[in-house]
Amino acid sequence: MALASLRDRPREEPPADSTCGENMVLVEGDYCPKVQLNCKRYLDPKGRYEQFRCAEYGPSECLSKERKHLRFCIDRTEFAEPGETLPANHKSFTHGEKACAAEGKRMCRESEWNFACEGEEMRPYPYGFARDASACNADRLDVVSPEGKLRDLRAPGGSFARCKSPFGVMDMAGNLEEFVAMDVKGPAVPAMKGAYWQPSRNFCRAAQTAHDRYYNGTETGFRCCSDAPEAAQSHR
Repeated sequence: MALASLRDRPREEPPADSTCGENMVLVEGDYCPKVQLNCKRYLDPKGRYEQFRCAEYGPSECLSKERKHLRFCIDRTEFAEPGETLPANHKSFTHGEKACAAEGKRMCRESEWNFACEGEEMRPYPYGFARDASACNADRLDVVSPEGKLRDLRAPGGSFARCKSPFGVMDMAGNLEEFVAMDVKGPAVPAMKGAYWQPSRNFCRAAQTAHDRYYNGTETGFRCCSDAPEAAQSHR
């Protein structure tokens, strides 16, 4: 499908879908494995971080010869313990594996997380192409306490109504930095996506790969994915 037609589509709410179960969203479409993002202007002054945060992107380009069709389920919001409104933090990749398995789910693959965040039009940010500091729980300047510790600035899942992806998935920029499994063969290798509430890159394709499967902190969490049930076949 042509990018122009995708960008010209009216922004409509995804229809309700019971395929995936409670608090999950069905994601289906054609994913581009390799994307070229085109930043028109950056937010920060010259220096080490001048190309860290993009204020506005132009249209994204798919550099892959073919797109890959994906169909899966993903949690609408970040994982929270039963009865809690705040998403669970101090969670490692191994915590995520156990919690997701207990719900009959699994850790999201990085490609799935990317696609759920950006959609077929390859949005750099879940909400669009221009950075909006107020759309998500991000770009906070009060992240460190006077004692030098990272403040816990989590927000309840879904409370930033505009922090929504094309598929209706919430909080994929900011809030918690989410563990995913990289798309590699062999044992699962963790990556972290979405950044958290500090001023950071926050674009859908960004990944933090410096930590192992046991690392956890004030800023770390996850959400779960699962394979979607097969689509019903139409009968003629």
